[in-house]
Amino acid sequence: MRIWVDADACPNVIKEILFRAAERTRVPLTLVANQPTRIPFSPFVRQLQVSAGFDAADRRILELVEPGDLVITADIPLAAKVIEKSARALNPRGELYTDENVRERLTMRNLMDELRGSGVMTGGPAVLSQSDRQAFANSLDRVLTKATA
Repeated sequence: MRIWVDADACPNVIKEILFRAAERTRVPLTLVANQPTRIPFSPFVRQLQVSAGFDAADRRILELVEPGDLVITADIPLAAKVIEKSARALNPRGELYTDENVRERLTMRNLMDELRGSGVMTGGPAVLSQSDRQAFANSLDRVLTKATA
């Protein structure tokens, strides 16, 4: 099992949780981004810089992800494709995407895109709260415990 992070949009506090988890469990962690990312010195953590371009990091993650891997992303279309490849996807708020909920989220995302495209102001995501961070850490721990047991 490997952990792949859609790192361009991943909050730093979530990256810190991931760095500690990779060290503790010795699971390889790769941050994929189109700009350099600060990472700790660790044999379990690396970064992969991709070209600047729309969805370049997403495409690279999809090329590299294997069944059983875990992808950290808030990008719902990426999460849907990851699940199709028999891997898991977890968002920075601790929600593990499944076949069922990712379809529902994708439908809602597409609706919101249409609304924004027609000029309706929809707002952005809420600020990442302490309870979101805790939910992420707990979900990550559950996934890693199952995978490394």
